Amino acid sequence: MDRIMELPCMMKTLASGEEFFRVETIKLKYGNTNSFFIPGGLLVDTGYAGTLTAFYKALKANGLRLERITHVLATHYHPDHCGLIGELQQHGASLILPESQKGSVHDPDHIFARDGLRYIPVDESKAERISFEESRAYLMTLGIAGEIISTPSHSADSVSLILDNGDCIVGDLQPREFLDGYESNKALRTDWERIMNCHPKRILYAHMPEMRIKR
Repeated sequence: MDRIMELPCMMKTLASGEEFFRVETIKLKYGNTNSFFIPGGLLVDTGYAGTLTAFYKALKANGLRLERITHVLATHYHPDHCGLIGELQQHGASLILPESQKGSVHDPDHIFARDGLRYIPVDESKAERISFEESRAYLMTLGIAGEIISTPSHSADSVSLILDNGDCIVGDLQPREFLDGYESNKALRTDWERIMNCHPKRILYAHMPEMRIKR
């Protein structure tokens, strides 16, 4: 039997005695959408429905076990970002549902049904509903230092995860480099202003290579 190595976790202790993880985010690539695992148990985005076997293989390739995923967050509820959430809930993961995503979780259901894919709908009744203001305190209970912010220029329910280690997971947000080509898109400019005010070091996209921020 293959031995799956546990990833080392560097910790930092706050003045209050609380601890949080200071490790780099792990990218899981098993389809068209990048998923990201943050030590502390959080998976961000899950790809399309019907990709569970490929997801298991990606976990193993990165030295992870399924039981390490205790929470899941979708950057938004387009079908290529949330297709496995229902199955992960059945395996014990808790869904984090920020305030802007209430009412969006079933938006892709008809697409998965149309495509005839194995899909277990999200159980919204078991979701952990939080406001953006509460997100930092909530993530700290997982040992994760960061916050969830609304970045609605892509879709009304889009969110980004900003970690204090400098990683920023933005889903399908249009790259900052495209701002000059979207002069009339004030929402996109506002989203990037909010993100840059958090002093990110690395932008992690769902469908593009990561971008290092030079200062």
